[in-house]
Amino acid sequence: MDLPSTSSQYTLQTIAVVGLGTMGTGIAEVLARAGREVIGIDISDTATRRATASLAAATARSVTRERITEQEREGVLARFRTFTELTAAADADLVIEVVPEDYELKQRLFRELDAIVRPDTILATGTNALSVTRLAAESQRPERVLGLHFFNPAPAMKLVEVVSSVLTAPTAVEAVTVLARDLGKEPVSVGDRPGFVADGLLFGYLNQAAAMYESKYASREDIDAAMRLGCGLPMGPLALLDLIGVDTARTVLEAMYSSSGDRLHAPAPILGHLAEAGLTGQKSGRGFYTYEEPGSSTIVRDAQTPLDGARLGEGRPVSSVGVAGSGTMASGIAQVFAQAGFAVVLAARSQEKADAAKAAIGKSLGRAVSKGRLTEDGAAQTLALITPAGSLDAFADVDLAVEAVAEDLAVKQELFAALDKVCKPGAVLATTTSSLPVIAVARVTSRPQDVIGMHFFNPAPAMKLVEVVRTVLTSDDVHATVREICTKVRKHPVDCGDRAGFIVNALLFPYLNNAVKMVEQHYASLDDIDAAMKLGGGYPMGPFELLDVVGLDVSLAIEKVLHKEFRDPGLAPSPLLEHLVAAGCLGRKTGRGFREYARR
Repeated sequence: MDLPSTSSQYTLQTIAVVGLGTMGTGIAEVLARAGREVIGIDISDTATRRATASLAAATARSVTRERITEQEREGVLARFRTFTELTAAADADLVIEVVPEDYELKQRLFRELDAIVRPDTILATGTNALSVTRLAAESQRPERVLGLHFFNPAPAMKLVEVVSSVLTAPTAVEAVTVLARDLGKEPVSVGDRPGFVADGLLFGYLNQAAAMYESKYASREDIDAAMRLGCGLPMGPLALLDLIGVDTARTVLEAMYSSSGDRLHAPAPILGHLAEAGLTGQKSGRGFYTYEEPGSSTIVRDAQTPLDGARLGEGRPVSSVGVAGSGTMASGIAQVFAQAGFAVVLAARSQEKADAAKAAIGKSLGRAVSKGRLTEDGAAQTLALITPAGSLDAFADVDLAVEAVAEDLAVKQELFAALDKVCKPGAVLATTTSSLPVIAVARVTSRPQDVIGMHFFNPAPAMKLVEVVRTVLTSDDVHATVREICTKVRKHPVDCGDRAGFIVNALLFPYLNNAVKMVEQHYASLDDIDAAMKLGGGYPMGPFELLDVVGLDVSLAIEKVLHKEFRDPGLAPSPLLEHLVAAGCLGRKTGRGFREYARR
């Protein structure tokens, strides 16, 4: 018996969910709340009882919050029945399996279902790592097998990836897509490849973060803080790995690597070491972090936790700051220091440019006043602390000099050579570079021990993160000085070494590059990828939205630096990105990038 020709003739009303762990229970709740008859199946009596109790508790909370009535709650509970035998799925219109990520287990399940369900029943796998095509090929009716990938927690997360193999009937895809919309979800249709869209991009990023931590480049706390504060992500990558499960992440990455051969997907050894030791994250009580107890999300102190208020040593006194540059970043940094009470000299290539930069700060402060974030007196006092200057000679007495000029090594080296001559002995010299080697600017001075990286994020007044970049020559007291200064200007400092991309860009731009490659390979559309990362990953912007905001030329330059430094073929910039830059399509600033924008 073939599937009906249109989904309108085929209503998915009775749905079996096989596997009542956290994800299966969440999916069952979503279905029951949406009026579907739900058959929950698990071989464990404990799991079925836990799923029933979980639904009862969730719906009770909804009644308390006046989101549903008691009568509606009773209806939801009545629509959820649990069983320990697979034969209970006999009358289901759709079966969704959410059993552990193991080919043999899932294939055995599909073979058993073939003998139980109706010929027109759709079989959906909830896998996020295994091949849907391979699972479908084991079924007697591969045309009715597809992937239906919900995200955890299923009741809250809007994204559902609908995954087709080359064997899947369009009518089956249409039927589950309609169902997903009825559930209040946002379905995204994708082809069959490990990780699909959201996890395909997410797990490569998580893997690189694990490798970064394993190399002792930065602490777990600094890596997580950098990605939360620098990219606006809801969780840092190492905390997210603990939530997902280190063992699960390793399984997904193994599947991705076996398919792609991309070294970026080869699981970082630490994932295997932790998994084999049983340190799988929150569910075991310990992973990258240590938790209050198994299943808890409360992190507790362990041997790696930094000591509260630990001092790095005595820093140098800083009362006056010089900021070199006249662009948005320089103006923003000058505003940050002035708002914290520091006397600021803002030096540009001409007095006119310096005056214009100070005027831009005045406008920024005015906007803060209009939004109630600052008083008029506060704005006036801040502006009065800023002295515009037409040359670096005005830096003769500053205690800290911060450059924020063009991201060009020759330009920065010329500026640091000038700072070396102008600034007094003992002054700290800082570069805001986001991708160039700090040591390369330090070495043009006679005092490389006084040079450090202070990578602010744009817009500097709003963004809380500063990456503090030590070279092998930076002195301890210079490092301590900059850490103290960051705290005084209400920024969160994270420590890292002097290598391309530091923390944020080294993790962010390979992810963006992989998103471009997905489009280049015609795997998914711009809109579907952006939606998947916002709805499935909690990203504030999709990758193509972000690329167009950052600028495709800026993005390409950073990707080239990363590729040159790490020599990994997987980091090679996408040809599509290179072609767009060559064509002058640089994003919002030119009116066209990956998308077109109305010109102002």
